[in-house]
Amino acid sequence: MAISGDVTDKKPKGIRRLGEEIVLWRDLDGKVVCQGARCPHKGAWLGDGRMKGNAIECPYHGFLFNPEGKCTLTPAMGKDARIPGSLKVPVYPVREKYGLIWVWWGDDRPESELPEIIAPREIKENDRVYDTISWNKPVHYTRYIESVQEFYHVTYVHRDHWLNWLDFMFLYGTKKKFGLDGKENYLKATMIHNHHVETDDDGMTFRYSFDHGEEDNPERSIHYVITFSFPCMVHVETEAFATTSWFSPIDEEHTEHIFRVYEFPQLKPILRHEKLRRAMSTLQCYLEKYVQDPQDYKIMARQEPRVSGGGVNKFIPVDEMNAKFIKTRARLLREARERREGTVTAGDVSDGMVGDLDMATDEVGPGQPAALEAKRRTPARSNGRAKGNGHANGRTNGHANGNGSANGDGSANGGAATNGSAATNGKGDSTAAPAEKEDSPSGNRAAARS
Repeated sequence: MAISGDVTDKKPKGIRRLGEEIVLWRDLDGKVVCQGARCPHKGAWLGDGRMKGNAIECPYHGFLFNPEGKCTLTPAMGKDARIPGSLKVPVYPVREKYGLIWVWWGDDRPESELPEIIAPREIKENDRVYDTISWNKPVHYTRYIESVQEFYHVTYVHRDHWLNWLDFMFLYGTKKKFGLDGKENYLKATMIHNHHVETDDDGMTFRYSFDHGEEDNPERSIHYVITFSFPCMVHVETEAFATTSWFSPIDEEHTEHIFRVYEFPQLKPILRHEKLRRAMSTLQCYLEKYVQDPQDYKIMARQEPRVSGGGVNKFIPVDEMNAKFIKTRARLLREARERREGTVTAGDVSDGMVGDLDMATDEVGPGQPAALEAKRRTPARSNGRAKGNGHANGRTNGHANGNGSANGDGSANGGAATNGSAATNGKGDSTAAPAEKEDSPSGNRAAARS
């Protein structure tokens, strides 16, 4: 949902996630409270309210709401007035872990039955100093995730801004030439070598290992390991740097990018003071926010369709991480819909993919087998059923699916669909997934509670 440090006991923080408006604040014990952000009286925005004791005060008429969401004071009626029971705001289970705030967005269940937050070892076992910031962009989260699951775009997207010379020098430059050959080597880095994807036992975490470098000189490459955990965490690691991104869906058209940079291992012997190393991470965070990310956004803003999915684009073999993400996401959506509707898909469903990839293929020419031509003419299917041109996922704007998580990195953290339908992911976790109908994110909230 948000960065822990961004929520204090001084002022409420109003945000929008999965198409719903919520407010975050801390009670007198320092525990985070997550509630609906609209006052039930006249719909005022509680994010503009004040903290009063162990309650949040509506900015319009001063109504107070306690951590359980119950209205405890209506000043216009006096302190001894009987307050109607319907004057309450919804409350969502919340946890703090890994420096972030996670909200359970699935079905109602006791706190003891909420599953653990899904996090790979790169997060659980990481004890390095870091800094974290966030920003939002009008991009669907599937496209944002794709943009950091591969790095062979960097040669073309990040080559013009003058600050990119830092990457040129330190990542691609050689000591022999004091890094001044960095841009020359950077522009030669066009090929992916030695790539493969591994899947964790839970089936929800993938690791993509590859070398990015020169075609004619594979030894001059940078080795990457990119880790993705459903529904929306991407960790990138090289010898030179490590970052983690969480892509939290705001609504069907916008995504909150929570971005973390870890200390540089090379600087630890030089910068012995932790604050100095954290300052370097902070600097890198802001470089990403104001330099690198805008360059990526310029491309993403013009991508079509806005929502990625099976059958909507043509992958090449080095896109295997993207394909794995899209294929698994489609399966989770289909399984959630089947559980919700009480149906079962017979046989194996392609989810709009060809094998493990939705591959770019040669056009069928004269004299080629009739079976191949027939296959080419068969509409691709997405989510288990054909839909016109087969681009079902690409047409359902705003699928904020997830393992029961609003932020999207865990199962105890609230990731419902944009229309709020919850299901189980096979491990007892609540995976919320949208129906195919393009409903508004908040319009089907009741479905998430069924």
